[in-house]
Amino acid sequence: MSITRLPIFPLNTVLFPGLVLPLNVFEQRYRALVRDLLEIPEDAPRRFGVVAIRDGREVAPTALGMPDPTGPSEAGPTAGFGPDPMRAFHTVGCVADASSIRERSDGGGADDEDGEEGTDERGGDGGYEVLATGTTRFRLLSVDASGPYLVGEVEELPEDGGEGAGALASGVLRAFRAYQKQLAGARERTLAGGQELPDEPSVVSYLVAAATVLDTPTRQRLLQAPDTATRLAEELRILRRETALIGRLPSVPAAELTRTPTSPN
Repeated sequence: MSITRLPIFPLNTVLFPGLVLPLNVFEQRYRALVRDLLEIPEDAPRRFGVVAIRDGREVAPTALGMPDPTGPSEAGPTAGFGPDPMRAFHTVGCVADASSIRERSDGGGADDEDGEEGTDERGGDGGYEVLATGTTRFRLLSVDASGPYLVGEVEELPEDGGEGAGALASGVLRAFRAYQKQLAGARERTLAGGQELPDEPSVVSYLVAAATVLDTPTRQRLLQAPDTATRLAEELRILRRETALIGRLPSVPAAELTRTPTSPN
């Protein structure tokens, strides 16, 4: 199994392989990360690891290793994640390849990288706009906080198909269309905005996981499924359940729900 070191970018969302991740970067630690990515030639992969931050429903905010919300403001690579960042993150994440990095020149306020309003530390530096694509899942083995940003030792995870993935993918696509139609109030919508949908089971599993309206723990559970068939089977259960629930609701803000982005950044 391949083990390597990657810069770590924690977010309040889950990135899936094949999905696009836009980032507005202005915190000092993440600007340092992006500057180092810019040192890599454009024709080479500019890779970093995205991990989802655990929320209070899974780990109490005051648990060992988690930040104390009543404590003083922190600085440095572990700011907001407590003395042991491993406890603050889900340990299965996704490698991101930054295909586009653009330096910003404006100095106005902005939301921070995890989608929450933060203190603008940029001064005259506008930060960066990064467009990255998820590539491969990984397991986070350890975190090094000795530099300006977190660096993880990661083990890349293979994508196993599992038994019956092809048939499950067809069922998931049908269920997803029914789910979107229910959300949209009888207006047919497709996963790819009218384009031809993929038939590769693993691609279907990640597209549906990203496009369905789900909370972070559920998305994380789908990301770390042991194989494609397991992920698709879980998605089929979720889609059937959600479609039935939506059908019993008097009204649904369909347009807003069906336009949920891959990342809130």
